[in-house]
Amino acid sequence: MSQDQHTLQDPTEQHPDSIPGEQAAHPGLEGEMSLSPGIGRAVALAFAREGADVAISYLEAEQSDADETVRVVREAGRNAVPLPGDLSDSGYCRTLVEQSAKELGGVDILVNNAAYQMARGGLSDTSEEELEHTFRTNILAMFHTCKAALEHMRPGATIINTASIQAYQPDPMLLAYAATKAAIVNFTKGLAQEAIEHGIRVNAVAPGPIWTPLIPATMPQDKVEDFGAEESPMGRAGQPAELAPIYVFLASQESSYVNGEIIGATGGAPLS
Repeated sequence: MSQDQHTLQDPTEQHPDSIPGEQAAHPGLEGEMSLSPGIGRAVALAFAREGADVAISYLEAEQSDADETVRVVREAGRNAVPLPGDLSDSGYCRTLVEQSAKELGGVDILVNNAAYQMARGGLSDTSEEELEHTFRTNILAMFHTCKAALEHMRPGATIINTASIQAYQPDPMLLAYAATKAAIVNFTKGLAQEAIEHGIRVNAVAPGPIWTPLIPATMPQDKVEDFGAEESPMGRAGQPAELAPIYVFLASQESSYVNGEIIGATGGAPLS
């Protein structure tokens, strides 16, 4: 079946071979999966194809994935700046932004996409350390990176956060993760009101079930095998490439009157 962007296709039958591969160790690497997933890489490549140079944040354990992302961005004719570090460290968050501004000549677009999740049996099965790490990585890092980036941004710049359908329909297995995603929705709407006074828009994308390395690395095998089949009315999980155009749209002038919005990409599952 054709997968081009100019032919009518049944969305329920696209990406029919979307399978995750074997259970993987956290944080999960794209190279361990049967496809080449990753929202970060898909978004970086989409921006590169639109003419943007890109700085990439990643954990040192994800070096092989980062190398591939750098390769595809440069193959698209743009500059890619790899900046390894841990976003749960507030100092790294500021360094990331400062180094990006130095290497790229400024910061026009900030995409906050990094996240930690781990499926658990419930609240009693979630350690204090894991709870705090989830919040530091998923929401506190967003405060730090946005604060640093706003110092470099000019009118017309944009911030795009990554929320989740879990913010609206939380799964008890992902209680900590879901709570951080709800916080991201609130943070996005609040910051949008402040930043627009300086001509800067803030929005978020809320994915539904999407194949990423986090899925086989953080969920039980039985859940991985059926991932997306019940969560989405389309009967399948989505691919990162199906999200990337939304990020590009939110950064473009075509969305100049869109601010403080959460755009869902859930395969038809309602956000509210």
